[in-house]
Amino acid sequence: MKFNLKFLFIALFICTISIAQNKGTISGVLTDKEMNNAALPFANVLIKGTNISANTDIDGKYSVNVNPGNYVVIFSFVGYESVEQPVTVSAGKTTTLNQVLSSGGYTLKDVVIKSAATNKQKESALLLDQKNAVAFKTAIGADEISRKGVNDVANAVAKVSGISKQDDSGNVFVRGLGDRYNVTTLNGLPLPSNSPANKNILLDIFTTNIVDNIGISKTFEAQNYADFGGANIDISAKRFSGKPFVSFSIGAGANTNVLGQDHFYLQDGPSYTGFKKVGVPNAPLQPYSYTTSWDRQENKNVLNAFYTLSAGKRFNINDESSIGTFVTGSFSAKNKYTEGYSRGGITSDGDIFSDFNRTAYKHSTTTTVMGTADYKINNKNSIFFTSLFLNSSDQDYSEYEGTNQNFDGGGNALQQITGFIKRGTFERTQLIVNQLTGKNKFNDQWNLNWGVGYSMSNSAIPDRMQNSFVHAPNGVDYTFFTNSNINNHRFFQDLKENEIAANIALSYNFNKKSDDTYKGKITVGYSGKFKDVDYNMEQYSFFPSRTTISFPKEDIHNVDNYLDPAHWGSSYSNRIKQLYNGNLDINAAFANVQYSLTERFSVILGARLEQLTQNVFYITTTVPDGDSSNDSKFNILPSLISKYTLNEKQNLKFSASKTYTLPQFKEKVPIIYEDVAQAYEGNPNLYASTNYNFDLGWEYFPKAGELISVTAFGKIIQNPINEMFLNSSSNDISYANTGDKGTVAGVEVEFRKDIFTIEKNDGLKTKLSFDANGSYLYTNQDLSNDKVNDENDFGANFTFTESKLTGASDFLANANLSFLNEFREGQDFSATVSYSYFSDKLAVIGTSRVGNLVDKAVNKLDFIANTSLTKSLKLGLIYNNILNPTFKRVQEQGKVPGKESVGDITANSYKAGSDFRITLNYTF
Repeated sequence: MKFNLKFLFIALFICTISIAQNKGTISGVLTDKEMNNAALPFANVLIKGTNISANTDIDGKYSVNVNPGNYVVIFSFVGYESVEQPVTVSAGKTTTLNQVLSSGGYTLKDVVIKSAATNKQKESALLLDQKNAVAFKTAIGADEISRKGVNDVANAVAKVSGISKQDDSGNVFVRGLGDRYNVTTLNGLPLPSNSPANKNILLDIFTTNIVDNIGISKTFEAQNYADFGGANIDISAKRFSGKPFVSFSIGAGANTNVLGQDHFYLQDGPSYTGFKKVGVPNAPLQPYSYTTSWDRQENKNVLNAFYTLSAGKRFNINDESSIGTFVTGSFSAKNKYTEGYSRGGITSDGDIFSDFNRTAYKHSTTTTVMGTADYKINNKNSIFFTSLFLNSSDQDYSEYEGTNQNFDGGGNALQQITGFIKRGTFERTQLIVNQLTGKNKFNDQWNLNWGVGYSMSNSAIPDRMQNSFVHAPNGVDYTFFTNSNINNHRFFQDLKENEIAANIALSYNFNKKSDDTYKGKITVGYSGKFKDVDYNMEQYSFFPSRTTISFPKEDIHNVDNYLDPAHWGSSYSNRIKQLYNGNLDINAAFANVQYSLTERFSVILGARLEQLTQNVFYITTTVPDGDSSNDSKFNILPSLISKYTLNEKQNLKFSASKTYTLPQFKEKVPIIYEDVAQAYEGNPNLYASTNYNFDLGWEYFPKAGELISVTAFGKIIQNPINEMFLNSSSNDISYANTGDKGTVAGVEVEFRKDIFTIEKNDGLKTKLSFDANGSYLYTNQDLSNDKVNDENDFGANFTFTESKLTGASDFLANANLSFLNEFREGQDFSATVSYSYFSDKLAVIGTSRVGNLVDKAVNKLDFIANTSLTKSLKLGLIYNNILNPTFKRVQEQGKVPGKESVGDITANSYKAGSDFRITLNYTF
């Protein structure tokens, strides 16, 4: 018996060797036509009519062993046209078969792929990812961002259906819901804020050169953070793919408003690059001890400038392991000039307490350095490291001339309330983010995804200065206006946010089907973030002696001559210091069960169990002994997502979930922030809202790159938080849970269509495409005087018994018409005309028969053109805000019963000017 077993073993071994020697090999490299024939990793290679397949490695290489004979090989990749190639295989020999794949002209049913990574920069691949997902998914990739000429993340997400952007700010509104309702993450991990007034980091400080794609999830899933009502905006950091490269871009441009000025002024102190720190001097109560001048300085650098340097390379460790590295650095500097009304304290009768014409000179910079390393340990394990440094700065030097009822100047009646204010504000944010994420595939059933991150944000106002002037007693000269601390001051602010975050998710596939896929997947995991916030502000206020100091009007811009030791004399000054510090800790366990009930119907049931703690301690001018506002709550947050595949091109999706919305730290602290014409004050009695969210969507994918979708959505928000006017003569603004319930309902429509595509014999093409999206939004909330009076230290007397939600626009629309013509290999021309619109948007809720503050509708038109002169050299032209509309905020007195004759009163207005830019890019 032993002899027979040995003989059998030897025979089988010899047969195996013989069979192996008789087989042949097909090998080659797949490349990506859309990426200048760079290697195409993770594509699928299938021997037609068999189960023999392989995936290309990180360098686009593949290899399969087959018996001798004639075969047809199918090459495919998500978002690309599948290609079939015949091949003859000989025993013991290797047949080389290379292939180039392109994204044009395929239909969705052509894709033959089981599990491969998608190229998340391409529009067609992202659409296919959206089609295959059970959850609602929307994304904008690097290709679309480039085509639409967008240079920051805020403008990029504003191209997505149902999203608008607040002008001159990185704040975005999703389905009419602003900053407090959204979540911003990088690679799935949360980011700290760069402003005391915001929950999220302002998205306009992120340049698009760091972006692979931006995912926008408008429906809640249990693995995501639940302080959510609008969208989770996730920025995926760019990683290296393709051939090694070094790329350099340079751009120059200007703002038409700036070019129209003979002089361009900024405050003294901040540097052109936005890095300089000013800081408090040793003797801050002496106005002449500051190293920076009180007076404006002329700036000759009025052109906008843009520089970017990027490089990438992959290092092979062995046959299975490699590290892909990508690094990018960029600097941009932009200038703006605006002129228009700045008004505050508008009464119910239309009287204007503070009525100024404002001219504003603005200089902003962004410096970004990011490096990523994608370590492929083997086919089952990988680690991705991201390190980001960002420095952004904003300078705003503004001059206000007009009337204020508090002014007490000399001269006649009008002169007595006429004055001049100049205010310079320098803001700077420095952000450092380090993240490590990983994927581990133990086998076909068990997978682990995880991530840890540490972020540090320092948002500072290193120097803000203001001087106020009124007529001297003779009615001709001017002197200082000194009735309050804000009129002549130096202000310094520092906000530090440190945040640790961690996510981990273990998934198990079960109920295997005949085609080696699984019907179900269970995912359990943990997510947490731990944020520490430390805010400090100091203001030094100065009261020059008005009996001894006066000067001609032109010396308003020579204040240094009058705030010197010789003139200071009996004048006096004071110091205001306010602070708060706090923490936000979230520990959450979550579970999802995804199951295909039938071949067409799939559901995801999820639950998130979350312990939330938000504490803040503060010392303010109104609470000098200090106080605190603390909240702790345990939340059970269920979610349901379902998808029904109507046919191979159409889906029907539904979702329902429960989430919440937290107030921000600054909103819970009774610190008064005074702008020139408006003041804001926090409210320590604010508490979280509860949100119930519903979505029903239909998607139709006619072919690659095309989409028609309609989504209906609704929300019920319990105890919504809103901005409201306080019952005061100056109409200061605060925050409150203004009613019991708010209701949101709407519909979004998206349309993407290739109007025509002409394929040439040499594989080149001419293409005209169109995409558009729009949304209609209905919002309504009850306003309760009794609720506000009972829950807060101030009263309410709402002008109306109900209103829209603040930040809500009834209509949003985006449209893009794009043309592409490929002349020859490496040479092409593309152009896009881009249009956007948002309708009127409620900003602040009115009280005491004062109307609501409303931001009026705006139309925006852009033009973008790019041409590849050679494979290495590209030229671009961008012309933004061609229509140059007026941005206007009005107080709607005409809608107040009994005040119809007063009409709407403009509170703020300006034109931003048009921007044009020429860029040159060279890739080595």
